[in-house]
Amino acid sequence: MTTDPKSLTCEEFQAQLSDLVGSGADIRNHPHIQDCAICRQLYEELQTIADAARQLFADQQPEDHLWERIETAIKEEDGVAEGD
Repeated sequence: MTTDPKSLTCEEFQAQLSDLVGSGADIRNHPHIQDCAICRQLYEELQTIADAARQLFADQQPEDHLWERIETAIKEEDGVAEGD
């Protein structure tokens, strides 16, 4: 059974809001957002927070030889520990 988006209460809509924002869906044209200033403002605030979080945790790739350097460092430590 599908709920008509126009008939959602604020409580029902807000229960879905974090999932909608987290999914990256553009819900600016959602019927409830169009009709409800309170939920529209909440959406805009959550979207601002989500955008800031994405900037804080940008996708970063490690250096090309990082794992090789880690492996070499571990082997060197093991060699020093065994040689003691």
